[in-house]
Amino acid sequence: MLTRAVLLILCLAAPAQAEKLANKLFGAMATPSREDAMPIGSYARGCAAGLVELPETGPTWQAMRLSRNRNWGHPVTIQFLMDLSQTARDIGFGKGLYIGDISQPRGGPMTSGHASHQIGLDADIWMLPPRSLSLTREQREEISSIPVRSADQRSVTGNWTGVHHRLLKVAASDPRVDRIFVAAAVKIEMCRTATAQDRKWLQKIRPVAGHDTHFHVRLKCPKGARLCETQTPTVVELSKGGDGCDDTLMWWVTDYLNPPKSDGKKPKDEDAPRKKGPREFTMADLPKQCQAVLAAN
Repeated sequence: MLTRAVLLILCLAAPAQAEKLANKLFGAMATPSREDAMPIGSYARGCAAGLVELPETGPTWQAMRLSRNRNWGHPVTIQFLMDLSQTARDIGFGKGLYIGDISQPRGGPMTSGHASHQIGLDADIWMLPPRSLSLTREQREEISSIPVRSADQRSVTGNWTGVHHRLLKVAASDPRVDRIFVAAAVKIEMCRTATAQDRKWLQKIRPVAGHDTHFHVRLKCPKGARLCETQTPTVVELSKGGDGCDDTLMWWVTDYLNPPKSDGKKPKDEDAPRKKGPREFTMADLPKQCQAVLAAN
């Protein structure tokens, strides 16, 4: 057992970097580490070694918002996106896919935007079917996706099509995929229109706030990724044959949109320490291996 003296020495020997904001350090890295690919930690508290870049333009995709330098992912993620973009073109989703943020070159917390996308296994895909795959860098900063959810958040818009449904079904049916986050109205519509005989894949489609102009794909920890933390199963996954199309889904378009008013009483946990957000994480909050990822060539 370590003595107090030894513990003190270890603390004093820890690099000063450990208390620096992780998002500033990872956001400043322009290139990946030259290591074997490895997602480290969890989707919302981690980093990644050996990420690879999604080429800015391919035969069936374009990476968007290139100024963010977030078109980096685990090799499994990059291959998945290339595969899905080809399927998108083949089923009539324009010329393929416009792909938004994946991860920073070394993953980690970001200076803006996402809480997750930290280990190279998350990717945002625009709901806008591409008409052109020859957009310039400047055009990719200016163009926007399309909303498929109404302003009141309760229904889909006319932008939502059967091809969107097919694309999400293909993505959710891929064994590499853990779950896909969409606006609640999209999940409700997909539950309504899915056939009775083929619904198992729907359990991977998860309602979440926002996501009116894109869907967020999260991949499973790849085989052999020993430092990757597997996503905690949800009630839907633990239930037998659950597709997430039960009464709890309607909470997103009822109680969630109309939360009960405060009675003015002090919450019991008001004095509890506030949970840190990703942009407040220091290096000490991340897995210890992330220090080495930052220091690697």
